[in-house]
Amino acid sequence: MTQWERAQTKPVSPNITDRSNALPAKYFTEPEIFEMEKEKVFGQYWTYAGHANSIPEPGQFFTRTVGNHTLILVRTDDGDIRGVENFSARDGEPIVDETPMSDPGYVDPDELADLECVRVDSIGPLVFVNLADDPMPLSEQAGVMKDRLEALPLGEYEHACRIVSEVECNWKVFASNYSECDHCQANHQDWIKGISLDESELEVNDYHWVLHYTHEEDVEDEMRIHDEHEAQFHYLWPNFTVNMYGTADGYGTYIIDPIDTDRFQLIADYYFRDSDLSEEEREFIRTSRQLQEEDFELVERQWDGLKTGALAQAQLGPNEHTVHKFHRLAQDAYDS
Repeated sequence: MTQWERAQTKPVSPNITDRSNALPAKYFTEPEIFEMEKEKVFGQYWTYAGHANSIPEPGQFFTRTVGNHTLILVRTDDGDIRGVENFSARDGEPIVDETPMSDPGYVDPDELADLECVRVDSIGPLVFVNLADDPMPLSEQAGVMKDRLEALPLGEYEHACRIVSEVECNWKVFASNYSECDHCQANHQDWIKGISLDESELEVNDYHWVLHYTHEEDVEDEMRIHDEHEAQFHYLWPNFTVNMYGTADGYGTYIIDPIDTDRFQLIADYYFRDSDLSEEEREFIRTSRQLQEEDFELVERQWDGLKTGALAQAQLGPNEHTVHKFHRLAQDAYDS
């Protein structure tokens, strides 16, 4: 039997070029790359923290871990949201226990007055943080996504459900998979029955891309919060998505959080007009969950293949513009 030996394979080139349009496999498999990403990816760009509606009262807070930093996002007495590092300068111990957005806690804001602040900005009710000293504005990183989302009544919808999954796979493999639908025909056979894949479009911007999917049958206006007769899946570099499904009066978000080189956590949140779910909305979430599990199986198989060392560098297909953009942004961050 023929077996691959890592020494027999090598990338086409050390980085992305016109000839080799994908990241070499080492950027997915080597642990030191994950440590570099904490500084050069998650320490430099705006990352999603959580939804403002989850902490409506002064003193309510949740925590969010970004890279090596655990942050507290707290509603202040004047109604703003403040982000601070969750450790005491005196003894280095956390100020509060880790607290998810879906189950916020309460703290006296005065107890956080002396903690080191981080930058906080928002797109509608979606709250982002940035650890850099002099980052690009969130409006520049989000581009047209900011204007589009702020034109929608996102703040009028309530958080209804959170599903957290731990997956045995590098986070960039799942992010790349989310950014294209070449796999949909084979992997999501139930879902594509209502989708006109031939009429789908990819929109690629500087740090944000959108997959537009047209439904084969027209969908009632009451079934969606946006005007377009399509589903829209927005990806904001590095690890956040906003999902406009088109078949439910609501929306969803994904956070693709790396745990280490070999694992990531997918945090899926769903928002509807009322947090008390109807049976139709429960069925919608079950369908969404089925799509996630189909993707988990696919990316874990891809990850098993990458780890063998048999493929030192992939070659992206002619339609994978969004995946190339994702790999390009990662390369730019590593080189910065």
